Amino acid sequence: MKRKSKAFTPVILFFIISNALLLVFKGRMEEWGFDRNVVVIGNAILFAITGISYMMAQRGLSHSNPNVFFRAVYGSIMIKLFICMIAAFIYISMNKADLNKPALFTCMGLYLVYTFMEVAVLMKQLREKKHG
Repeated sequence: MKRKSKAFTPVILFFIISNALLLVFKGRMEEWGFDRNVVVIGNAILFAITGISYMMAQRGLSHSNPNVFFRAVYGSIMIKLFICMIAAFIYISMNKADLNKPALFTCMGLYLVYTFMEVAVLMKQLREKKHG
């Protein structure tokens, strides 16, 4: 179990560093037209969903059938996608007039970063499992 949590460290570090940068560059982001609160909340939601998604895929990795792992990964990515779509729909419907597109597109980019990081960590663990 210790090795599993250690593997998720890059994602945790990315979350901490990105939030620190959002705090440090608060003024600059406001100058560029970003709503920092939307990005911080979006980052927190994405981190939480990535953690849940990682745990789902981790259960699939511990199964003896390799197809279970790939189904778990695809399923967790789909769940993450739908939860993010629902969150974006809620934000857009609540803020039709004051929609902050730069912050929304930044959250979309963060979604991609978190997804790529999660898949990279899981694929690394899969290679270690095969050879270890």
